[in-house]
Amino acid sequence: QLQLVESGGSLVQPGGSVRLSCAASGFRLDAYAVAWFRQAPGKEREGVSCLGSTGSSTQYADSVKGRFTISRDNEKVYLEMNRLKPEDTAVYFCAVGSIYIVQATCDPREYAYWGQGTQVTVSS
Repeated sequence: QLQLVESGGSLVQPGGSVRLSCAASGFRLDAYAVAWFRQAPGKEREGVSCLGSTGSSTQYADSVKGRFTISRDNEKVYLEMNRLKPEDTAVYFCAVGSIYIVQATCDPREYAYWGQGTQVTVSS
């Protein structure tokens, strides 16, 4: 059973940066579609950054375009978050889909494996 563990969440000031990591123990991620979702209190989970299985296709939520970057290597998925805003405050989840999702999608139904989440709080 694939297990995902996120790390890197923290309290950061507006305008700051945070890098999240998601580790998949004993599992190579470089051929799978991966994504980062987030959920703020009282809101639905939303896909913020998604990467297709070949690594050539990305999809970003409009609210994070130009500020967030998703990447991966063999063992981890990363989310680089810059110029953070208070509205970025949420629990961030990584997710892994299948090797057949070549075109990036942030549809949560396409992802079978999920981490437990890591809290990012943007506040002065």
